[in-house]
Amino acid sequence: MTMPDILRLDAVTKSYTPDSPPAVNNVSFTLGQGEILGLLGPSGCGKTTLLRLIAGFEQPEHGTIYLGQQPVCGSCWLPPERRDVGILFQDYALFPHLTVEKNVAFGLQQRSRRSQLSGDQVKQQTVEAIALVGLSGLEHRFPHELSGGQQQRVALARALAPRPALILLDEPFSNLDVQVRIHLRQEVRDILRQVGASGVFVTHDQEEAMAMADRVAVMRQGRIEQLGTPETVYSQPESRFIADFVTQANFLAACRDAKGWQTELGCFDIAVEPGPCLGVDVLRSITEPARGDLMLRQEDIDLVHDENGPLLVRDRQFLGREYKYCLQAPSGQTLHARLPVGNAIPLGNRVRLMIKPRRVRLYASQAPDLPREAREISLVTP
Repeated sequence: MTMPDILRLDAVTKSYTPDSPPAVNNVSFTLGQGEILGLLGPSGCGKTTLLRLIAGFEQPEHGTIYLGQQPVCGSCWLPPERRDVGILFQDYALFPHLTVEKNVAFGLQQRSRRSQLSGDQVKQQTVEAIALVGLSGLEHRFPHELSGGQQQRVALARALAPRPALILLDEPFSNLDVQVRIHLRQEVRDILRQVGASGVFVTHDQEEAMAMADRVAVMRQGRIEQLGTPETVYSQPESRFIADFVTQANFLAACRDAKGWQTELGCFDIAVEPGPCLGVDVLRSITEPARGDLMLRQEDIDLVHDENGPLLVRDRQFLGREYKYCLQAPSGQTLHARLPVGNAIPLGNRVRLMIKPRRVRLYASQAPDLPREAREISLVTP
């Protein structure tokens, strides 16, 4: 038996002023039971506005939002306090004059006043929520007596205490240092799994989205540009924007001739095959010689020391398990490559580039009039 969706958005649109582009533009998606969705995108793309629409802090001009089978906006309006939603804010939003226990119990006490919970139920759910986030024994501390990570756990416990079906998280780890952030995001994912709650979280951190989410919605200018599993979004970007923003890929201008793909860094003999949405007729419609930009992920590049190589090693960063190289091409273009730690290439050396035998894509750079289906070709290295 198929479980009903926890959340559904149908063509939701939100504008703040009549003469400006919509902050959220015709967005539709569904969220299943126990699923975690990451809203990923640059600043100003509409992801936080979308989260506020789901929470009920904003009202859309058009479209409908369903929580379970109940519409909460559109044909009717349900205020935030009546939506079965927990919210985790970026700045924690803890009451500084209340202890951990009282912060966590705050929302439950509101329900107790409305006779939805008894006093014993409030106490039991508070204790369970504090234990769930690993803060048992700290119930009587105040927020200023806790670390940043502990404060975030208190905020999470408060959001989970009413046992909502849906948790909304607005860049919840951005104020934490790297190690705490990495550890806590895994804890949050595990806790949501444990209680069976669904989650929607906002982030501009690609690694965070890939690590936490079951599906990722990449947003741009108020729209969802691609929605899929982290693996699909990373390996099969549906637009050049996604390839650039999600994978931080390099783009190398190329022209196809009888020998292969000619670039300023040399010729690459790469066989062409139709992509998943392309047919042979589309490939044949591209004027010869084909031109475009090869998308090269940083990890798909190998470097070989060559005194006459076209690339200059301008910088090298040690990232623990790998080096990140900054390379300068003859045209002045900057490329980046990630190689395992081993024989480090000294700065100032010249190298040539090799493409690892993985899938590569070509994005048209000189044919903007072609339809999108004709601007993307799937390439496979031999």
